[in-house]
Amino acid sequence: MTIIIRVDPKKPSRERIRDAAKIIREGGLVAFPTETVYGLGADALNESAVRKIFEVKQRPMDDPIIVHISRDNTLQLLAAEVPEVTFKLVKKFWPGPLTLVLKKSKIVPAVVTAGLDTVAVRMPSNKIAHMLIEEADVPIAAPSANLFGKPSPTTAEHVRQDLYGKIDMIIDGGQTEIGVESTVLDLTVSPPMILRPGGVTHEELESILGEVKLHPSVRRRKKVLEVVKSPGMKYRHYSPKADVILVEGKSGEDIERKVAKLVDEYRREGKRVGLLNLVKEMKIEADVCIFLGNSPEEVARNLFSSLREMDEKKVDLIVVGGIEEKGLGLAIMNRLRKASVRIV
Repeated sequence: MTIIIRVDPKKPSRERIRDAAKIIREGGLVAFPTETVYGLGADALNESAVRKIFEVKQRPMDDPIIVHISRDNTLQLLAAEVPEVTFKLVKKFWPGPLTLVLKKSKIVPAVVTAGLDTVAVRMPSNKIAHMLIEEADVPIAAPSANLFGKPSPTTAEHVRQDLYGKIDMIIDGGQTEIGVESTVLDLTVSPPMILRPGGVTHEELESILGEVKLHPSVRRRKKVLEVVKSPGMKYRHYSPKADVILVEGKSGEDIERKVAKLVDEYRREGKRVGLLNLVKEMKIEADVCIFLGNSPEEVARNLFSSLREMDEKKVDLIVVGGIEEKGLGLAIMNRLRKASVRIV
């Protein structure tokens, strides 16, 4: 049986968090909110506990897991090499949605890093997450708290739907603030490279570092065949049961025209069609229409929950028009490409 506890995200109860921390220290699994999505946490230095994460999520063993910390000095414990530029980034973006990939120390179990010589580390800003790591007094390995390949969870209810009865505890801290995962930045290469776009934008990183490259997988749906240093690169992710059709184009009008045509064609075939409106509300008749918001920030916050809602409303497929890849738009388009079965 999975224990579910409610914790105030603004004023978390340390006593309740201590119960969760005890589970982590004893080798159990706890789902908890971060500012990005809900994570499924285990003691990162306990190999058998981390293996449970892979088993519960049905996650491939070659997909590395991000390690979450609450103190800057833990970074030196986990990383064998910490380049000078790291401290600029830590000062600016930690705690927050930025994951740094560094050469790993011997203390990090191979299961966490999928056997690689690098480790991905971040410090979450969510008060519940931060307090949980403090109270556990160990770094916490935590991928998203969902079954592998499904849309990431942004509420405790999403976690319950996927993992109830399979993990020890779910901490319900309300809806997550950002809604897409952290940005993963590889500092073992020069210039630094974004492996997965997320809550810290490409533009923000370049304002600190100068040139920052994008890994080719950021803008493509196709499976990455090589060894990867970050989750979200190698496999199809973020996918609801319904097929997602992503429409790209030269302009908003071009995209809207293509979306309208596709929705009409699929409905004529007898399909139950869901339409996701990003930023701009399209006046197109579909079986289910969901408007995600008036800005990329709102879209990011609502994206995964809207994909799950489409499944609840039993659509056969989901048509979504793309947005400009500026700011959070890059992370949104990355998730949609990974989730889609077809790009028009």
